[in-house]
Amino acid sequence: MLGTGVFLRLAPQDAYADRMLRWSLASAVSLVGLMSLAASADAVEGFQSPSHNIGCVISASALRCDIGEKDWSPPPKPASCPVDWGYGVALDKHGKAQFICDGDSARLIGPVLPYGETERRGRFKCKSKFSGMLCVNLRNDHGFFLSQQRVRLF
Repeated sequence: MLGTGVFLRLAPQDAYADRMLRWSLASAVSLVGLMSLAASADAVEGFQSPSHNIGCVISASALRCDIGEKDWSPPPKPASCPVDWGYGVALDKHGKAQFICDGDSARLIGPVLPYGETERRGRFKCKSKFSGMLCVNLRNDHGFFLSQQRVRLF
């Protein structure tokens, strides 16, 4: 169920699309109640860049950042993505960062993370830089750099 109350039943065409669709649908539902998880063992923290153009949510099990204004283009939108594409990047415990299909946003959630400061939960760490947001899984060195000028997934 998405935040609008619309149920979706989709048939993803490949494993990647299936994984991103599951992440997207789960995050669409979970973002509504995200901050209520703060009291749990896997606390979720929201923060945003000083420019308010990038917003992130981070926990010990996953990380996601969304961007508002961007000068770059994401890869082509998968046919299995019925909502926004290319504004969010996610990183879980395994694998590289990937674009996500999502109908909501992690922007404007939580306090500003000042330039030069970091936010860490479990294996994930994000550093707010004047040039953009750098986020990494410290156990496998996968992550992403997100800014208005460019995006790099690794």
